Amino acid sequence: MPGCSTRTTLQLVGPTSWTEVSAALRYDSGDPFAVRIRFGGRAEAVDGDDAGSGVEWLVARDLLHAGLSRPSGDGDIRLWPARTPGDVLFLELRAPSGHALFELSRAVLAGFVADTERLVPRGQESEVVDVEPELVALLRCERPDADGR
Repeated sequence: MPGCSTRTTLQLVGPTSWTEVSAALRYDSGDPFAVRIRFGGRAEAVDGDDAGSGVEWLVARDLLHAGLSRPSGDGDIRLWPARTPGDVLFLELRAPSGHALFELSRAVLAGFVADTERLVPRGQESEVVDVEPELVALLRCERPDADGR
């Protein structure tokens, strides 16, 4: 399945200083509702399936689209534009172990979201997902495949 990815640098907002954090955004049209954000790790993990590097979060593509222009998200993932004009968005991630606040470029995220929408236009995600084989397996009470499907 086609996909797209981009690398960027986010600023981890700390109480007294900010720290640069490398990140990679990855979209796969086979999972059209989601975007993966990998923080840190090796560069080759962006295009491969090297789950051992960095930390990865799964984010709804609609949340990223909405967060470009207004506060978006509830709970673990929130995104909103800065109140001042410019190229700044804030991304907050919450986990049981704590939370992190990042500053990122609106232009970089907007470009990436536009790339994903060229692959699968918004509102057409369900046309790309082939759920029929999954439903047939569930209705027959078949066991999942070895890969968890």
